[in-house]
Amino acid sequence: MRPDAPDYPTRAATAPDLLGLETLLVECRACPRLVAWREAAAAAPRAAFRGQTYWARPVPGFGDPGARIVIVGLAPAADGANRTGRMFTGDRSGDFLFAALHRVDLASQETATSADDGMVLTGVRMVAPVRCAPPANKPTAQERQRCGPWLARELELLGSRFAVILALGAIGWDAALRTLGEQGWPVPRPRPRFAHAAEVTVDRPDGGSVTLLGCFHPSPHNTFTGRLTPQMLDDVLGRAKHLAGLR
Repeated sequence: MRPDAPDYPTRAATAPDLLGLETLLVECRACPRLVAWREAAAAAPRAAFRGQTYWARPVPGFGDPGARIVIVGLAPAADGANRTGRMFTGDRSGDFLFAALHRVDLASQETATSADDGMVLTGVRMVAPVRCAPPANKPTAQERQRCGPWLARELELLGSRFAVILALGAIGWDAALRTLGEQGWPVPRPRPRFAHAAEVTVDRPDGGSVTLLGCFHPSPHNTFTGRLTPQMLDDVLGRAKHLAGLR
């Protein structure tokens, strides 16, 4: 099977571990529009990043392999993670998020500028339902569906360790619920709606449960307008830490 075949993401299920999943993921070319966009961004970067070598491939999850909290975002930014190759690294959304993670002692430093900057997350892993940068930050429904197996397998590989899913925005919230449902979790019906600071308990099929928390996405649109403030994000992260049993 060619790496650019539309069903390439189905290979995610064969990954034996997180490293194996990353190895498969970065070769995926299943969505022609996203491949074209991520590579176009690398070929014609913003002036601030001219001369830099862009990652321009699907972006793997980042953080603690034994995470108790899984942060589900949306997709890489064209000049952010698509440039640096690491989730939420190199853009304003990431600046806002990493600073908050550092304030609540979940990140080793308050800024994230490159994949080799020494950032370490403790008890937290960052993932996304779409792994390539989409035009206008808006993946299509088909692209979200096609990319779904990567998120599903990552959650499977994290296993029973994680206790909280922190969904950034409605797309992250819906993707988390859809993925859990596809894995056989008894997702509540009707499906809970996204809201900032919303909490939903989802039972694991084999016992125990996970709490899904909602948080406005730390996009410049939300942070510049005050829809999401540093204190609001700190409060949600503090709640996630408490639910996850992290000190």
